[in-house]
Amino acid sequence: MPTQRNAMEDAFARIITACGEDLNRPGLLDTPKRAAKAFEFLTHGYRQNVEDIVNNALFPSDSSEMVLVQDIEMYSMCEHHLLPFIGKCHVAYIPNGKVLGLSKIARIVDLYARRLQIQEQLTTQIAQTVMEVTESEGCGVIIEAQHMCMMMRGVEKQNSLMKTSAMLGSFRSNQPTRNEFLSLLKISR
Repeated sequence: MPTQRNAMEDAFARIITACGEDLNRPGLLDTPKRAAKAFEFLTHGYRQNVEDIVNNALFPSDSSEMVLVQDIEMYSMCEHHLLPFIGKCHVAYIPNGKVLGLSKIARIVDLYARRLQIQEQLTTQIAQTVMEVTESEGCGVIIEAQHMCMMMRGVEKQNSLMKTSAMLGSFRSNQPTRNEFLSLLKISR
């Protein structure tokens, strides 16, 4: 890990210098080190895996009704511009004999969000993982996010919001299940 951080520090130092700044200026003396540490945190999803996150937190359950975790805060980095996108993620699944510990759903969101991403892929990765881990009848994921690459540069649209969805299993094949999910979120169909 120190070698990786040193490489990032060197890269940030080169970027700052290329911007025309003086690395010896008091405000920038430790910036490459701080930036590397921050970037390491923002991408810590690469150093995690699903098995460790779930940690056997699957519990027997007779419930076959929808489980929904709504408004999970989500922070990710656009893989095209290395700028943040920030929003909320809604995850629902239909249990099939077992339920997943509540915090594990948020941790699965973070596992994939804390990587260089595009929102479309992130949505699908979360849905596929929750469905695989829970062996559920179906899973639905909706992400709503604002992208700094749209807000701070390029078209500079401050109020744009991107929404993506992934509907698997009964959320795709069963319209009443899909409708229940969307109505619980109060999202128009």
